[in-house]
Amino acid sequence: MRTLVGLLTSNRALLQLEAARCLHELSHSEQSVVAEACLPATSYLLTYLSGHSSDFIELCLYTLGNLIVESEVVRQQLLPQGIVSALAACIQSPHVAVLEALGYALSQLLQAKEAPEKIIPSILDSLLPQHMLRLMQPGPKLNPGVAVEFAWCLHYIICSQVNNALLITHGALSTLGLLLLDLAGAVQKTEEAGLELLACPVLRCLSNLLTEVAVEAVGGQMQLKDERIVAALFILFQFFLQKQPSLLPEGLWLLNNLTANSPTLCTSLLSLDLIEPLLQLLPLSNVVSVLVLTVLCNVAEKGPAYCRQLWPGPLLPCLLNMLALSDTEVVGQSLELLQLLFLYRPEAVQAFLQQSGLQALERHQEEVQLQDRVHALQQIALRG
Repeated sequence: MRTLVGLLTSNRALLQLEAARCLHELSHSEQSVVAEACLPATSYLLTYLSGHSSDFIELCLYTLGNLIVESEVVRQQLLPQGIVSALAACIQSPHVAVLEALGYALSQLLQAKEAPEKIIPSILDSLLPQHMLRLMQPGPKLNPGVAVEFAWCLHYIICSQVNNALLITHGALSTLGLLLLDLAGAVQKTEEAGLELLACPVLRCLSNLLTEVAVEAVGGQMQLKDERIVAALFILFQFFLQKQPSLLPEGLWLLNNLTANSPTLCTSLLSLDLIEPLLQLLPLSNVVSVLVLTVLCNVAEKGPAYCRQLWPGPLLPCLLNMLALSDTEVVGQSLELLQLLFLYRPEAVQAFLQQSGLQALERHQEEVQLQDRVHALQQIALRG
């Protein structure tokens, strides 16, 4: 290590580069003892981030990223040495490879267990968040690789809940919403693999930001009260079905958060005739079923005018099929939707009885978690 540090700090550029490559190979080790053996080199790697060679800076960033994730001791040394300000300086680089490496190093730093207390506040106080959002703006200058790295960085920051209101004031909701629209347009034009790599963190960021009370306080959600967001999600659902079914729950969770407190977006679901495409997702898995049913509950709870557009239609037969399943969570969510439908559309009770609804309820009357709800629906049905 002494020899490597000596070569790294020499005035011979090629030897410096080769020494950095050796350190990079060492940094791939999953043993923290190896990362800690590299400690004498880390301060130099940090210093060289302000150098002129983009190749050398890129190598230093990837090496630091690997060392950061493996060792708390390395992080404890780098934080007081100013790693956050050094990374903030790199984000203005004109080189795409440097920006992608920066996103990688930053994402590794943000995943540290001490990040919410010791790292993220410093990042939020820097210019990093604004520049990250700038690099995620849709348009001809958007680089997918860079956007993916910074979308995951944003995800880790949002999950920490240190100061999401600040991100919203910086325009995070607007940027992410526009990026989602851009992604939906892109999947219609190309079969290019990798778009799902950007979709996942963008969906998670939006979903988590929409759970913040502060969203309404700063008016950020207004930028998402647009039927284009709903249409974009359904375009992405079709893409996920073909390419990455595991991302469907991510998209449905966002749709749930969008419709939970928005009559406007519930109206969009109905006016764009998207209820039937939503019902077609029910058989895919229990997780998907619960999320679809939750979204439908969001619509139904908005009142009689919304339930009139849910029934008559294919909803009731689908719910009866759901009641035939053994998964308690799916059945419970189906029962909640039925209760809302019966409350606002009493005429649906008769149709329910004609389709052997009571027998469907009887299958679950012994299940402790569902007994109260089943009993209530049985009483409604019998009165009907």
